Amino acid sequence: MKKAGLIFIPALGAGHLVSMVGFARRLLERDSRFSITILLTRLSFSPDTAGSKSFFAATDDTIRYSILPDVELPPAEVYKEAPEVFITDYMDSHKPHVRDFVAKTINSGPNSAPVVGLVLDLFCTSMIDVANERDIPSYLFYTSGAAFMGLMLYLPTHYENVRREFMKSDPETIFPSYKNPFPSTLAPPFLLRKAGYITCAAAGRRYRETKGIIVNTFSELEPYAVSSFLDGRTPPVYTVGPILDLLGQAHVKTSADEHVRIMRWLDAQPESSVVFLCFGSVGSIGGAPVREVALGLMHSGSRFLWSVRKPPPEGEVSEPTDYTVEDLKAILPEKFLSLLEEGTGMVCGWAPQVEVLAHVAVGGFVSHCGWNSILESLWFGQPIATWPMYAEQQSNAFQLVREMGLAVEMRLSYDKNGGDLVTADELKEAITSLMDQDNEVRRRVKEMATMSRRALTEGGSSFNSLAFLIDDMIGVSNSSMHPLNLTHRIYEAH
Repeated sequence: MKKAGLIFIPALGAGHLVSMVGFARRLLERDSRFSITILLTRLSFSPDTAGSKSFFAATDDTIRYSILPDVELPPAEVYKEAPEVFITDYMDSHKPHVRDFVAKTINSGPNSAPVVGLVLDLFCTSMIDVANERDIPSYLFYTSGAAFMGLMLYLPTHYENVRREFMKSDPETIFPSYKNPFPSTLAPPFLLRKAGYITCAAAGRRYRETKGIIVNTFSELEPYAVSSFLDGRTPPVYTVGPILDLLGQAHVKTSADEHVRIMRWLDAQPESSVVFLCFGSVGSIGGAPVREVALGLMHSGSRFLWSVRKPPPEGEVSEPTDYTVEDLKAILPEKFLSLLEEGTGMVCGWAPQVEVLAHVAVGGFVSHCGWNSILESLWFGQPIATWPMYAEQQSNAFQLVREMGLAVEMRLSYDKNGGDLVTADELKEAITSLMDQDNEVRRRVKEMATMSRRALTEGGSSFNSLAFLIDDMIGVSNSSMHPLNLTHRIYEAH
């Protein structure tokens, strides 16, 4: 049969690109009629890094990549003040190049695959205009969870009501996608800034202009949130997750020797005895917080694997870097260093997170609560202690603890730039609860691990939702069951 062309447009950020590529692969595995091209920007693809080389080498020739021409970057000050505005403006500036690419693809001859859709990252809503100009459907690909996507959809209404950004002193807000009132103290930092708030409200308004919204979640994980989209105003929502990079190809930043050192150490530890601490691709701590974590680990008595990374220099826009051995010796208490020498614990830089979470020796995860990390921890049945650090992670932590009962609460809010400090006692208490084998959270997480796998098998919720999406993209009419009605049945069953 003739191919159906899809053009994917991810934003910069490893988590966004990895999820979108993972979804593209899953789509092709289910239906060979698709022809997929992924448009990359210079900031979303760094060809010289080991991680990029490994990641793209692992993709087969069923997915094509095209790097868009360079554009002028927004001022660095914009990134420092409002990263979400920087990313949105940066992606918007690629609009002429995307328009040219779509036109060239459409006019490439009678034997080419007709373009049946643009699949857009949540920061790329301006590309809806490109799709509309050519009468091509656009689909939003949402890399975070359904509940937070519902918050974004509600922002235009919130803006009409209050006409200003969130303030931490505001009363709780009722969002349709959350069962419980949402504390303003947990509003993501970008909603506390006027520019960020306006940018996100504008994006949320445009989400409803798409033909469908694809979310990296599964109905059993967020039945209340997904059921809230049956409001008559939201486009069809397709839950297709969990989409995971189980091979860890996207983040190959660990040297071969370091990788071997980490895995050998884990191999020598008893089952479910190790607590793993890791804070994502841009998570970092320095100074006093490092010492507090060390003291908390010492006092907890648990074996530990701690991935700790150094913040970039003040005022510099760059990723965290690994501490040197000399750096750590200057910061960490001597008694803690003796634990490392004894083999009770291990400190590393970048860690192969997927492999670590999958290891039988690991029994708990102190996490920044990035959405990809949440899905990975649930897949492997690892309970989380919450330590959100940036982006929408505070709302993710709130959802895990208060809405789902799938995490141990250490912190729901954290402001390292405001002098906030997670104390050794807080960490000790959280780890003690986390590593308790009889903890109710652990039981619930194990159940959700089973559900996450079941969702992807034939007849599962995400399997069926993807089938509806494919029919919609190809143009097959299937009016017997709206995809969200399946979710509504699951919610009623819960």
